[in-house]
Amino acid sequence: MAIQPTSPSTPVDWSPASWQQREALQQPHYDDPAELAAATAQLASLPPLVTSWEVLALKQALAEAQDGHSFLLQGGDCAESFTDCTSPIISNRLKVLLQMSLVMVHGLKKPVLRVGRFAGQYAKPRSADTETRDGLTLPSFRGDVVNAPAFTAEARRADPQRLIQAHAHSALTMNFVRALIDGGFADLHHPEYWDLAWVEHSPLAAEYRQMVASIGDSLRFMETLAGPIASFSRVDFFTSHEALLLHYEQALTRQVPRHPGWFNLSTHFPWIGMRTAALDGAHVEYFRGIRNPIAVKVGPSVTPEQLLPLMDALNPDDEPGRLTLVHRMGNAAIAERLPPLLDAVKREGRRVLWVADPMHGNTESTSNGYKTRRFDNIRGELDQAFDIHAAAGTRLGGVHLELTGENVTECMGGARDLSESDLSRAYKSTVDPRLNYEQSLELAMLIVRKSVSRG
Repeated sequence: MAIQPTSPSTPVDWSPASWQQREALQQPHYDDPAELAAATAQLASLPPLVTSWEVLALKQALAEAQDGHSFLLQGGDCAESFTDCTSPIISNRLKVLLQMSLVMVHGLKKPVLRVGRFAGQYAKPRSADTETRDGLTLPSFRGDVVNAPAFTAEARRADPQRLIQAHAHSALTMNFVRALIDGGFADLHHPEYWDLAWVEHSPLAAEYRQMVASIGDSLRFMETLAGPIASFSRVDFFTSHEALLLHYEQALTRQVPRHPGWFNLSTHFPWIGMRTAALDGAHVEYFRGIRNPIAVKVGPSVTPEQLLPLMDALNPDDEPGRLTLVHRMGNAAIAERLPPLLDAVKREGRRVLWVADPMHGNTESTSNGYKTRRFDNIRGELDQAFDIHAAAGTRLGGVHLELTGENVTECMGGARDLSESDLSRAYKSTVDPRLNYEQSLELAMLIVRKSVSRG
């Protein structure tokens, strides 16, 4: 039976700008307040990037995932760049997610909810506000929505005009993704459209093609009996990003006809990162008033005493589909740190979608200076997550991954057993290392095997 989410009213003490009365971490310093005000005013006059009915449709779908009727696949770039707003990169990113979801639908025997980390993932948190090289100290690179990566004073200046550029690039990305999907790119009758030429000789290619053939046979059999099934010719697809830069998010927070409250219309599914999840902070203040489904990253330092009040603030009415908790503990810490949180939330009887992010807790630096992740640690954390949820009597309902459709060598291990010496061959990320296609598909197959083994 379909779940009908409630429509809670906006808190009386909240407005899209009320976050400005709280401490706002991870925000850039703009040296010209008038220039910032002009840019945000222009941004507020531009059309939204998503619609309120799409947002509410995703919330409904997430409510069904909470009850185990579907599985969430959320993935994409660690940080988008303006220069990567090209048709090959966007379509390859979409191909990877579609192929992963096809594997998971086939194996899990349930719908997969597809959410991309793109069309807005232009801001990144940083460990320090400044960076020093050869005695020169400049602001840190905070993503293309703020400044540029080149180590010059001009490039590292926080430029408000980049807010407008981020909106434009997000709109271009969204437009192309929607056109691909509406044009039949995601048609299950033609999964061969999703092939990536560079993985033709992948060790996983044969297994994947066998799976595609099996799905094709099943579709043809069903349509022989029932006629063409239109729902197989397209898929629903949603966007997400970390809502880090609050001036940008505020400018795209709107009221709409026939739906009460305020919607963040920069994305369907914004999330709060681990560095900005303070209960009394600006990000929690902003998020508590929007009607979007929201997520919070939960790291190994979080205790039940911190998590439960945060849930009360963000989802006081325990609204179905409203709150997703994304745990990112690290392969070495998850066995100790996750069970107390699961037990506390279960004891309180709260509705939440638990999702595993096996990427961010497993980042390390190599001797040759590359930031990387070992596939064995990524796989290990995900493997443990399924077991820990099963032992706790809770459900792992999704995964959150940093991945790309490009032929990169950023994470070690996987199907081709990439080593430290391979990293320099095709390391393209400016922030965090991503899974390539083969590693992503291998992880999708692991998810299927773990889920099937758990019944």
